[in-house]
Amino acid sequence: MSELTPELERKLGMAVERMPAFPRSVQRVLELTRNINCLPKEIVSVIEKDPVMTMKIFKVINSAYYGLPNKITSVGQSVVYLGINTIKNLALGFAAVGILPRTMPGGFDVQGYLLHSLVVAGVARQLGVQFAKAEADPGDCYVAGLLHDFGKIVLAQFMPAEFHQAVAYAAEKHVPLHEAENWVIGANHGVVGAMLASRWTFPVELVDCIRDHHVPAAAPTALMDCLRTADQIVRLHAIGNSGNPWRENEAPAAPDRFGDDLDALVEQIGSLDRIVAEAMSFAQVAHE
Repeated sequence: MSELTPELERKLGMAVERMPAFPRSVQRVLELTRNINCLPKEIVSVIEKDPVMTMKIFKVINSAYYGLPNKITSVGQSVVYLGINTIKNLALGFAAVGILPRTMPGGFDVQGYLLHSLVVAGVARQLGVQFAKAEADPGDCYVAGLLHDFGKIVLAQFMPAEFHQAVAYAAEKHVPLHEAENWVIGANHGVVGAMLASRWTFPVELVDCIRDHHVPAAAPTALMDCLRTADQIVRLHAIGNSGNPWRENEAPAAPDRFGDDLDALVEQIGSLDRIVAEAMSFAQVAHE
C-alpha cells in the first residue's frame, strides 16, 4: 500500500480521535505487567480502585467456566488462583468491550466481531504458550489478538459509507477485506488500528503488529506469527464474524513456525471448544 495522502491521514486521524480513551487503570496494569519486577500487590491495588472492573472480574472467575472450588471475593485471591496474566487479560478485555458500541451503522455485526476477536486472542495466546514462549509473551499474543481488528470499528463507525463499500467490494471480487479497504479507502483496518493503539499508548511492538498483520513483506516476529495464524484458524472454522471469510486459496501465514496444515495445528493445541467457551462466557459478563 502506498503512503497515506495528507488528506486521508487527516481524515483517519479525526476518526481515531473520536474513539473513547482507553481506561487509565488498564493502561497502568499493562505498564506494571511489562516490568518483570512488578509485585502482584501493585496490580491488585490498581484494579481494586476500579469497582466496575473488579465486579466484572469476580463474575467471570466465579462463573461455571472456571469451576473454582471456592468463591473468589477479592482481587488478591483472583491473582493467586488464576495468575497475573489472566487477570490482566480480563481487565484489558473488559476495557475493550466497554469501548465497543452496541450497534453500528450499516448492520456491522458487533457481536460476531467480538467473538472473532476474543477467540483469536485465545488461540494466539495458546500458540504463544506452546510454540513461542521464549520469543513472545503469551499475554502479548492475547492482547494482539483482541485488538488486531479494532480499526474496523473505527471505519465502520466514522466512515460507514466507505467501509460498507469496501465490504461489498470484497464480497463481489472475492478478495480479502484489507485489500478492498486499500482500494476503496486508501488504507486498511490494520493501519487505522495501529493509529488507535498508538493513541492509546500501547507498546510499539504491538502497534507494529496491528499495523502490519496484513502486510506480507513485514518482517515476521513470533508475535506476528501467532496473531496471523490464530486469525486464519478462527476464520477457517468460521467462528464469529470478522467480515473477512476464509478463502480456500489462502496460503499458511507462518509455515516456518507452524507448518502448512492448520487442521493438524489445531489438533496440537487441543479442541477450540474450550477457547470458544471462555470467549462466550467473557462476552456475556462484559455486556451485563
